[in-house]
This record gives sequence, C-alpha cells and structure tokens, in this order.
Amino acid sequence: MAITNRGGRDILFTVDVEEFDTAVEFGHDISLSEQVAVSTRGLTLLAQRFDAVGARTTLFTTANYAIHEPELIRSLAEKHEIASHGYFHTTFEPADLLKSRLALEELLNRPVTGFRRARMGYVDPNDVHDAGYQYNSSLHPTWLPGRYNHWGEPRHPFNELGVWQIPASVTPTVRIPLFWLSLKNFPLSYYKLLCRQTLEADGFLNLYVHPWEFTDLSGYEKIPTYVRRHSKDELLDRVENLLRFLKPLGDFNTMGEFANQLSKEN
Repeated sequence: MAITNRGGRDILFTVDVEEFDTAVEFGHDISLSEQVAVSTRGLTLLAQRFDAVGARTTLFTTANYAIHEPELIRSLAEKHEIASHGYFHTTFEPADLLKSRLALEELLNRPVTGFRRARMGYVDPNDVHDAGYQYNSSLHPTWLPGRYNHWGEPRHPFNELGVWQIPASVTPTVRIPLFWLSLKNFPLSYYKLLCRQTLEADGFLNLYVHPWEFTDLSGYEKIPTYVRRHSKDELLDRVENLLRFLKPLGDFNTMGEFANQLSKEN
C-alpha cells in the first residue's frame, strides 16, 4: 500500500554519482580515467552549490567510482548521505547489490542503507532485501520511450518485503517526469511550477541529476543536444536557483532520513 501525503514536505535532491559512460553509450571512445575525471569535476562544482544553499543530499555512488575517488567521497559523506548505485554503472548483476554496499561501507566505515540502480532499471525486491538495504529508489513511475513503461506503478513510497520503495517524482495525474532531462530542457519557471505543485500534492519531492552534466560537454559532439544543453555554469546556476526556490517550501533531507521517518510513522 502506497503512503500518500504525510503532512510534512521533504525535498530529496539526489545525485547519481557514476563513471561518465554516457559518452561511451553515444559512441565516444574514452578511458575509464577520463570518465571518472569528468564526473569528479562536475561533482566538486555541484557540491559547492549545495554548500551555498545549505542543502543536504543523497549521493547514489557506484562502488567503482568511489574506489577511484575515495577522499572526495569520504569528504562529501561528512555532510551528505552516501548510498549505493551498484558496483559499475554499465553492468549490473544481483550480486552487485551486496558487493557494492560492502565496498562503500568499508570505504566510509559507516552503514550504507539505500540503493538506486543505474538508469532506474528494475531490480528484484527480494534481492534488495537480501542485500540488507532499508530503501530502494530505482522506480520511475512514468513512461520513457525506449527505456521503460512504469505508468501503472505507485507514485508514493510503499513498503515491499520490509524495504521502502521511494519512487522518483512525477507530476500528479499526467505523470510528467521531473528528472534530470526535464530540469535541463523545460523552461526553468515551468519546471519550478511543476516541482511546487508536486511537492504540495505529495508531501515529498525526489529529484535526481548526474555530476557529469555540470561540466563542459561541448567536446562530446555525439551526445544529443537535449543531453548536452545547459551544461557547466549554466546548469549549476539553474540548480542553485531551483534549490533556493524550494528551500522555503520544505526541508532538505537525505533519503535515509526520509525512509527512517516513514518507518516511524508506519
């Protein structure tokens, strides 16, 4: 059973921290070191904007990326939540659920309680439960042509096998996705309006972006324009503008805190 508006307003601004394999997906031949370096540049700049606004976030991190940038991830963990984004971004096996959690916990010396699969892919809830997670945020309850059709799935958090499923936010009724491509391509005033309406209706807002978006992508000409547009400073300014707009409307919380609160209330 889905949990509808709880009365409070929780803003869950999340980041999928990963190797920049999007360039590879669209035909660029770049090394793993370049993939990591691109994401590191973007993540460092994005974290500065979080500090400027006072926003606490959840960073869903592949173990592979974290192993390559351990000091950065440890530093960010002092203010933000670190959760698992699998072991690698390009591939996934059920065993990666536990493997990635243990690798991140060893690096951070603290529990890792949340998971999100790369590209919001399906993951068996039994596997998530068995790997020891408290929440999973891999569900995008909308239709994305060529990716998935989750139109009939719940828009609100629900408990499955003792694990909280926390869907990414889509608008009520029409289910317009509020994910990273909407932030990049919608007029900012319209995107902010949709976020406000969804937050007021649902009591929570679960948004996500990627670090590599916040770098100069002009050199990766094989990547479609709708993915490359509003990169670097322009997108950083857009995100800071959004966060400042949302700040009076609710509380910036980590997803782990949100899941804990759901457990207390239900």
